[in-house]
Amino acid sequence: MNSFTRTTDLLHRAMDVSTLRYSVSANNLANSGVPEFKRTFVNFETELKNALESEERARGQFQLTVADDRHIASDGVIDYRTVEPRRVLDYTTSSKANGNNVDPEEEAMELLRIQLNYQMLTQLQSFEFSQANSVLK
Repeated sequence: MNSFTRTTDLLHRAMDVSTLRYSVSANNLANSGVPEFKRTFVNFETELKNALESEERARGQFQLTVADDRHIASDGVIDYRTVEPRRVLDYTTSSKANGNNVDPEEEAMELLRIQLNYQMLTQLQSFEFSQANSVLK
């Protein structure tokens, strides 16, 4: 896989995660007055970082071949394309008397941050394609 393909794929996945985050935060904000509602957030970057670091660690290392399920498995490479965003329920906190832990101001700021992040990602994607376009000219 070349660097252009990898970069555009990572940007595409980041845009998809931003869309999911926006949906999750909008749902949190919509349910900020519901008793016992617990906010949800999306975890993606940590798992993606682990996958990319596993690729770095694997470079130049001896790779074990496993021919049987009973063999000792090595710390193999995690393909970043297999990493999926996870919705995580924050059930440990409670900021209101009714058991709800959604702070509407915090969620509104999170929505704004997600929008700005998405705009940045689209600009990066546009830049990547403009670079490829200039090479083709």
